[in-house]
Order: sequence, then structure tokens, then C-alpha cells
Amino acid sequence: MNATVEISGKQYTVSEGDRVKVAHQQSEVGDTLSFDRVLFANDGEKNHIGTPVIKGAAVQTSVLEQGRDRKVLIYKKKRRKGYQRKNGHRQDYTLLQVEKIKLSATRKTAAKKQAEETAKED
Repeated sequence: MNATVEISGKQYTVSEGDRVKVAHQQSEVGDTLSFDRVLFANDGEKNHIGTPVIKGAAVQTSVLEQGRDRKVLIYKKKRRKGYQRKNGHRQDYTLLQVEKIKLSATRKTAAKKQAEETAKED
């Protein structure tokens, strides 16, 4: 089973057991986080497509690590003017492990609901 989930404004395609590096989340190592903005899911038999999200679906993750990514260098220069600027940036990240992808309960059709109601009345 895999799913496309939105975390902090970015989309990630994950499967159970995957490790994914996302933007910093306010949590401690060992905490469990649940993300309910699931845009797409495939359970092996059927594709579930959200409009824009799948109601009742969630991706449960656990926090493995909080850290800082490698340095990214920013360099500005204007030719023939003597203008040069060098700057660096290290982004905070959270390493998550996907524990479980759960989808909503299956919807009952009108015919099944009616059949269940008549069975209860008898």
C-alpha cells in the first residue's frame, strides 16, 4: 500500500516502513505524528483519489530524528562591479518513519443499507 500525503505544504509518496525527511515538525524523538491530508492512496487492488483529500484517511508516523541538513551555499556576484556576497544556510529537518497507512471505512451503497435495515426489522 502506498499513499501521497501533504506534509508542511509539500507532497510525499510513501509506503509503510519508508523513512522520509520532511521540514521541521514540532515534536520530540519517539513521538507519533498523524497526517490526515492524504491526496491519493493505492491499496494494491484499487486507487483512492481524493477531492482534494480522502476523507478519514491518515498516515501514522513516528519521529526518528531531529537534525540539520547539510549547508547550502548562496553566492551573488555582479560582473565588473566588484560586488560579491557569499552566504550559507542549514535547514532544520525531521526524519519520519511511516508506521501505518489507514484508509476510511468503506462506504455502504444505498442497496446494502436498505437490506440491512429490512434485516433488522424482521
